[in-house]
Amino acid sequence: MVKKKNCWEYMQCGREPGGRNAPEAGVCPAAVDTTHDGINSGCCGGRFCWAVAGTLCSGKIQGTFAEKRDSCTQCPFYKQVRAEQGSLNIRTKFLRFVRPYSKSSFFKNLTPERIPQGTRFIIQGTPADTACIIQQGSCILLVEKKTGLYPVGHRGEGDIVGMISLLTGEPSGFHVEAETDMDVWVIRKKEFDQIPDEDPELFTFLTELVADRLDRKGPMAERTIGKYLITDILGRGGYSIVYKGIHTGLERPVAIKMMRHHFSMQPEFMKNFQNEAKIIAGLNHENIIRVFDIETRFKTVFIIYEFLHGEPLTDLIHRLKQIPPRMALACLEQMVSAMAYAGEKGLVHRDINPSNVIVLSNDRIKLIDFGLAGPIGADDFQMDGNFNYLAPEIFDGEPADFRSDMFSLGLTAFHMVTGHLPFLSDNLSEQMKMMQTRIIPDPRKFVDNLPEKLQEFILKSCKKDPDQRFQTPKQAQDFLLNGKPLKGNRPQRSDRTITRTLTFEIGTGREEEFSMLLSEFGRKLSEINSRIQTFKKG
Repeated sequence: MVKKKNCWEYMQCGREPGGRNAPEAGVCPAAVDTTHDGINSGCCGGRFCWAVAGTLCSGKIQGTFAEKRDSCTQCPFYKQVRAEQGSLNIRTKFLRFVRPYSKSSFFKNLTPERIPQGTRFIIQGTPADTACIIQQGSCILLVEKKTGLYPVGHRGEGDIVGMISLLTGEPSGFHVEAETDMDVWVIRKKEFDQIPDEDPELFTFLTELVADRLDRKGPMAERTIGKYLITDILGRGGYSIVYKGIHTGLERPVAIKMMRHHFSMQPEFMKNFQNEAKIIAGLNHENIIRVFDIETRFKTVFIIYEFLHGEPLTDLIHRLKQIPPRMALACLEQMVSAMAYAGEKGLVHRDINPSNVIVLSNDRIKLIDFGLAGPIGADDFQMDGNFNYLAPEIFDGEPADFRSDMFSLGLTAFHMVTGHLPFLSDNLSEQMKMMQTRIIPDPRKFVDNLPEKLQEFILKSCKKDPDQRFQTPKQAQDFLLNGKPLKGNRPQRSDRTITRTLTFEIGTGREEEFSMLLSEFGRKLSEINSRIQTFKKG
């Protein structure tokens, strides 16, 4: 990818930090104004310089945005940015989410219009009754305050403006003005509301539209979900997109899960998704992720979780190749404790696998993603869990219960200690057949000196017949805590046990880094049959 030039690189003004003219003429505001950082993939206001006051152009210091915007639209750098951000094929942006020559009802409601340069066609504080897909030209987003107009965004060919307000009915958080003459496709609220909810292209469009607005470093109004402000994207899943955010009042970091519109506009699935929040909100266990809130916006639902500083168990397995038996046992004890607690509430998880286990500092774990959780015996399971960890009876349409969770946990344990799954095939039908018919291999074939307790736990959890597995959470928990001892693998207090005390002084603000280092140290110790105990002082 060719690096896009910032304005000082194009103009060769020498007023960037450290530039040849910076000591005498001063540093250009566009080179230090982080308000617009990242817009058009530039540094600070470097590709959005026409929105920054006090830039040096044509040999003189320019005024405010309002004073210079007419001349800026004639600037060759502005035109270059427009050309680079635009597209010869409008489908590379908005229309990439739908099929070519689509007969979708969405497109039957679009009408072409021309918007003259300088026209303010969306008004801040007023609900929009139209949205525009830009075919040609560009516009600027302006927030109006008592002290004047402040540019906060820029849209060009293939972008869409006004749809968030059209979608939610909320007043627009900014003005939108045409920087140039614009050719647009317009959809009006009345026509938009008549689009059938079952239109699949509408689902995709809405999800990608909202995700695009949340991903951008754009106006805060578009990234605010109730009391929370979205700051970064964390990941995308099959039925949700997860973001990092912050509680604007408490300044507390949170994780925010947004339901994809394919599901949020389906009443039955929506009911199950909202059930996730209710389930977790009713749980209070140190090894289960906490849910703080649930919000509705953009015709979908957002669930607000605690933000975890850790790594998925999948990443840990990939990094270490194999999890040391002692550490694997500690993880399993915590997972079974969480499952037992949920079981007391009559709940099963339904999607136990390493990606739904987060390993925190000091090897403490959190079980996450109860998106498939439901009451024991529920018969509406649609095999939405991770395919490689499902119990064989699930493929036969049997309802999920604690015993099927135990099978998934047994496969997770096998994966931890061996570094791979027992059954893998590129052919899904073949894989399903193996999982239904083949007996899990003895993990000791792959791991020398695997403790007997861990071996027995894996083999019993992965029995094909559910009646031969652990029948209750307490039964599995008792086995892990009070079963046969780990032969030679748990350090015993004896004359040969040596204890050393280390004291650390941690710099202010470096606690999280220290915890990560301490956690890594603990993992290394477990490989030599040793452990670390921490005591907080002061």
